[in-house]
Amino acid sequence: MLHHVELWVTDLARAEATFGWLFPALGWTEFQRWNAGVSWKLNETYVVVEQSPATTGPHDRMKAGLNHLALHAGSRENVDSLTEQAQRNGWRLMFADRHPHAGGPEHYAAFLENEDGFEVELVASAG
Repeated sequence: MLHHVELWVTDLARAEATFGWLFPALGWTEFQRWNAGVSWKLNETYVVVEQSPATTGPHDRMKAGLNHLALHAGSRENVDSLTEQAQRNGWRLMFADRHPHAGGPEHYAAFLENEDGFEVELVASAG
């Protein structure tokens, strides 16, 4: 099981505006908070968003490293609702011409990107 993921950002307030909406919408709760960061937890896994002074540049999902986070989002109806809400909360729908099957004909998901280029995939439960 995954323990945690830490995302370094260049603007904590901007990142928190998008991730701070998304994680609670998916049932995660705020776990930790300090001057340079915040984290959200679901069960035993947590995600940290931190503005580190050691950051050397903006995030680029197309370079080596993290491409995206894929998160369980419940039913197809929940994915649809979250996708609509996400676009009012700082997320842009990616691959709109293939949505909600951009991951393949049997895969129901929304691929979203925030202003800083972080991508999340909201995946519907099978069935």
